[in-house]
Amino acid sequence: MADSSFDVVSKIDRQEVDNALNQAAKEIGTRYDFRNTGASIEWSGEEKIILTAEAEDRVKAVLEVFKEKLIRRDISLKAFDAGDPQISGKVYKITGTLVEGLSSENAKKIAKKIRDEGPKGVKAQIQGEELRVSSKNRDDLQSVISLLKGADFDVALQFVNYR
Repeated sequence: MADSSFDVVSKIDRQEVDNALNQAAKEIGTRYDFRNTGASIEWSGEEKIILTAEAEDRVKAVLEVFKEKLIRRDISLKAFDAGDPQISGKVYKITGTLVEGLSSENAKKIAKKIRDEGPKGVKAQIQGEELRVSSKNRDDLQSVISLLKGADFDVALQFVNYR
């Protein structure tokens, strides 16, 4: 019988992030407490999002609105890395980046966790920016998925290609 397997990845649905950003921008434009504060949120290239406002507390509020929209769209906050407010002239800016893909360091941490705490006979192989987990027993794979869901890693994890 062939081995069963699944892949551990860290991917973001760009369309959902774009929808969350547009909803946040719409809310910022209509909310009374953001009037005349110069508050805005926008894309800056493929991976960066810029949040701006004329006061530090307002730019932090813009960040909270955006995080709320991400959560509503089932996007993990671990996938969005927001920096600290920086002053630029009269405007405060927060630059946030979308974190995608497993770094080799994180993949090694996950593979070590599977080796140490997972069931016997489960193999984990690093393949680029993903981790392939395989075993002869499908129940072992299910227990590995629940083990990884319970663990706290620095990245958002998804489990794909379960076969």
